[in-house]
Amino acid sequence: MRAFEAALNAVLKAGLEAGLETWVLNYLLNSLWQVPLVFLAALVASRLARTVGPHMEHRIWVGALLLQVILPFCHLQLKGLGQQAWGLVLWFRHGGAADGQIRVVLGPGIASGLALPRHTAEALAAVAAAYLCALVYFAGRLGWGLWTTESMRRRATPFKPAGDAAISLTRFQRLLGIGEGSDGGEVEFASSPRVSGPATVGVWKQTLLLPPAFLDKLSADELDALLAHEFAHMQRWDFAKNLLYGIVSLPVAYHPLLWLTRARFAETREMVCDDLAAEAVGGREGYARSLLRLARMLSDRKAPRILHAIGILDANIFERRVMYLTRRSLEVTGARQFVLAAACALLAIATCTSALALRMDVTENSAQKPAPASINVKSDSLTLVTKVNPVYPADAKKNKVTGSVVLAATIGKDGTVEKLRVVSGPSALQRAALEAVKQWRYQPFLLNGNPIVVKSNITVTFTLAE
Repeated sequence: MRAFEAALNAVLKAGLEAGLETWVLNYLLNSLWQVPLVFLAALVASRLARTVGPHMEHRIWVGALLLQVILPFCHLQLKGLGQQAWGLVLWFRHGGAADGQIRVVLGPGIASGLALPRHTAEALAAVAAAYLCALVYFAGRLGWGLWTTESMRRRATPFKPAGDAAISLTRFQRLLGIGEGSDGGEVEFASSPRVSGPATVGVWKQTLLLPPAFLDKLSADELDALLAHEFAHMQRWDFAKNLLYGIVSLPVAYHPLLWLTRARFAETREMVCDDLAAEAVGGREGYARSLLRLARMLSDRKAPRILHAIGILDANIFERRVMYLTRRSLEVTGARQFVLAAACALLAIATCTSALALRMDVTENSAQKPAPASINVKSDSLTLVTKVNPVYPADAKKNKVTGSVVLAATIGKDGTVEKLRVVSGPSALQRAALEAVKQWRYQPFLLNGNPIVVKSNITVTFTLAE
């Protein structure tokens, strides 16, 4: 319980105790290597899940994007938690056993992390300032893209589909649950000369933007494929999700592998919508042929520069989409799906554990602060090199004297025990505890790369078998 309380307090106090510059540098430093770590794990997991279908693959890339943002924030000390857990196991296993058992507990104190080599305050401030400027730039670009998209939507000319388009519209609204009076919300059609191809936009009111007279150029099958695909986006609220993920990923928007993660995310999203659309039109091969004809029609146009589009103009995405639609579907049993899901979950756990265990921290610049003469330390911050076990005094064992002796120890820069005094404990056991602990030797404790005197409490517990 104490271990989890300590971890929780560390997370809650991290932002208060560290300055903005230190916090920014810590996040930037860890995101540099944790984003690639998550990307590689997601790449492996997506390969494993490819046979299951695009839905599972898409969830993997969504999870990867969120982990790339969240993990650099996390500051759990797994080493300390592991040591506390192991100590608890030993206590349960040996708490009342053995003739004259002695347990030694170090602590408690103030945590002292390992510091990276110090740089000048000016260099650290410049790196933090550059990162914050990049963050403002990406946030501004996202805001500008949203503003221009909304401006385009407001200036577009609304229209009501007629004829075959109206019939197809009604049918796909019913099949995919989209449209006025349904859970999908209101759908609006609008034409704009500023778009070169179909695009779904809008958060509260979803709008399908089309070039002027675009529907008149489509055959019945092409129209069905177009409406089914875009209605699948509307059913999933992909424009709103895309905007949300863009906002969430701003802290790591500078990282090239975040861009690749977003590309894989968009690719699998389009394949999910293709899956839904092919089912709605009643055939994968017919839907794939319609996509090919739409691609030829739009091959000489540039993709609309807005936050979300059909994705049909992206050659790499389009190639894989058509291959997925035209290949023979393999039936994946429930047992195989469970095994693949379990493998992906284990890979995610291993990735998160590795990211937390290997986390690096930049300490605040302490050049202008006087170094303390000594500090208090936690037990997991001390490395015991030489240990001598106390000998249970014969008289105390004969008289069945048990209890704990608490010693206040001062450990010198060379790791030897310089001072030792009894804080509390049975007098019959104090001498044995003192004689043993005096001979202990530790690894020198480093603060900013320099050895320093440390203080800690050592509890020596004497127990007898009943």
